[in-house]
Amino acid sequence: MQKVCGFEAIFIRSGPAGRRDEVSPVGVSQAGAKCRARHPVYAGTDRAGFRLAGNKSSYRLTDKKAVFFGFVINGMKLFRLTSRFPIITLTLLLCGSGLSAYPAEDPLKTLKPTHPRVLIEAHHWPALKAKAETDPLLAQYIAQLLVEADQLLEAPPLERRKQGRRLLSVSREAFRRISIWATARHLADEPRYAERAEAEMRQLIQFSDWNPSHFLDVAEMTAALAIGYDWLYNDLDAAARETIRKGIVRLGLTPAVQAIRNDAWWASRDINWNQVCLGGLTMGALAVADESPEVARKILRAAREGIPNGLSVYAPDGVYPEGPGYWGYGTVYQCLMIDAVRSGLGTSWDMEKTPGFLPSGRAQVQLTGPTGRFFNFSDGREGPSLQAAMFWFARELGEPELLYQQRGLLQSRLSREGSRGPGILPLIWWPDKATDAAPASLPRAWLGEGHTPVAVFRSSWSDPDAFYLACKAGKGSESHAHLDAGSFVLEADGVRWAVDLGHQGYHDLESKGIQLWDNSQNGNRWDVFRLNNRSHNTLTINDQLHRVDGRARFTYIDESTAKIDLSPVFKGQAEKVWRHFEITGHNMTLTDNLQGLEPGAKVRWTMATRADVAIDGAQATLRQDGKRMQVTLDSQSDGRLKVIPADPPDDGFNAANPGTSLLIVDALAPDSGAVTIEVQFKPNDL
Repeated sequence: MQKVCGFEAIFIRSGPAGRRDEVSPVGVSQAGAKCRARHPVYAGTDRAGFRLAGNKSSYRLTDKKAVFFGFVINGMKLFRLTSRFPIITLTLLLCGSGLSAYPAEDPLKTLKPTHPRVLIEAHHWPALKAKAETDPLLAQYIAQLLVEADQLLEAPPLERRKQGRRLLSVSREAFRRISIWATARHLADEPRYAERAEAEMRQLIQFSDWNPSHFLDVAEMTAALAIGYDWLYNDLDAAARETIRKGIVRLGLTPAVQAIRNDAWWASRDINWNQVCLGGLTMGALAVADESPEVARKILRAAREGIPNGLSVYAPDGVYPEGPGYWGYGTVYQCLMIDAVRSGLGTSWDMEKTPGFLPSGRAQVQLTGPTGRFFNFSDGREGPSLQAAMFWFARELGEPELLYQQRGLLQSRLSREGSRGPGILPLIWWPDKATDAAPASLPRAWLGEGHTPVAVFRSSWSDPDAFYLACKAGKGSESHAHLDAGSFVLEADGVRWAVDLGHQGYHDLESKGIQLWDNSQNGNRWDVFRLNNRSHNTLTINDQLHRVDGRARFTYIDESTAKIDLSPVFKGQAEKVWRHFEITGHNMTLTDNLQGLEPGAKVRWTMATRADVAIDGAQATLRQDGKRMQVTLDSQSDGRLKVIPADPPDDGFNAANPGTSLLIVDALAPDSGAVTIEVQFKPNDL
């Protein structure tokens, strides 16, 4: 028998029906709470729960017996009844409490006994000041932060005011205020910042709750008070410490324990909620762990058991399925979680070693064009925007060149009078070395595989006028995804010519009755113009939606070519659909081949642009910012070229898209059912 998470376990190998082959276990992964034998499964004595790795289904063991796809667990034995499912990996949970039995050891065994211990330690502040002596941008950043801290002193206390179903804006403002005051207290050695932070924290713990029905709000508020309580611990008197600590436990950690015990969906999902909730709660648990150890242990065990779900999406190459915008949200809290357990427990739980996680910093740079704008697929804005997590990756990887655009954005924000500052996270993650050099060592043609595969091509890393193409595959049923398989953005001469309209505000749509998160084939989500295929730089057949469950994939990529098989996206509409990008210098040819269409089927090719468009036969001239792009429909192609406003249906909930047009090619399928559309792009100065 092998001890796993405090339970006795038995391992068996796949075999003929009825055969019981016990084998020795090969490595029990403490970091992931998973058993990996040659063909691994494991079972526990007593009342234990099991969740299938990589499967959303959960099962509970009752009376020491349960069936899992042909396996029967009975007492301490696990018997195989059929050979239908030869390889299964199970993760052990403790059903009695609803919380993980892993890890068996006390997670607080290595807790640092003094404060601060969440994200930073006392030596951090003098080290930061020393860096500023040789880094003018950091010195400017610190000076600006102290000005903002002074301005915030006069802000009225926050109130519990929800926007729709969310309290999130209040939680985020609490994080901003408290973290800035706590940082200013140490950088300026001014007690008044600590006093104002204490008053704000006392106000926040008077709320009736932190809105657990939308648990992101609880997690971010918990993170805010964790920083205030921990970083200002030595400024708070005993009564204030007790009051704030109890507030964190009552409004943050206890609701989390209850939610996890009731199978909180976010604890086991592979989306940003998992990272934000578990990251914020981990910070809260570590802040109060010495005086509230019981609840802290429960949170830390649940966090360690649940976080592999959120981390799993980075594999293999670091492309975040929810897009670059949500990478900046989920990944920030992942970085906070890693640094919090490092500083508080002296370990990272090996979270940063998850496949694809560290490469995601480089992937984010790949997904940012020469203009500084993101390839904003899924629910995201194109920017440019400052991404705090990039500072963590530059420091962690020892690659300050990853910040070659971020430093410029930071400089711009600090220089704009009256603009909101960047907060504290880039500051506490400031790398040891500074450079404005571009990351010339990164490839100029790159494929990022994973849930949402992306291919990127650029002519240069250092030229702001470089050619840049980013295109995607994937499917529409991913979290925050759009129906945009095959879509692309295109830059040349410092202009983004092909754009993604981005998302529409959640509250705006929800307040009008839109079921925004219903992404089934006929779900309400796809009534939103900016989210469906009709507004994206892709194909539409007979004005129908893409197949939500159809996954497009790259079939070929080299230094100048990418091919995407879009056939699964058009299942039932066409037999074969292929999209082919071919790049020559700063020019590009985009060819779409469709086969198996119904005769007379209407095929629409679409590209959204902010340029002024003039059509002359088969040629469109795009003009923007004093630059020009020629877009030509090949003479052998089907269809004709025209331009229409990017106007959504007049239905009372879709937002307008001023200043944006749709360049389209409309074609009819002939009797052969085959359509080819070839479009050539050639940028040139006026």
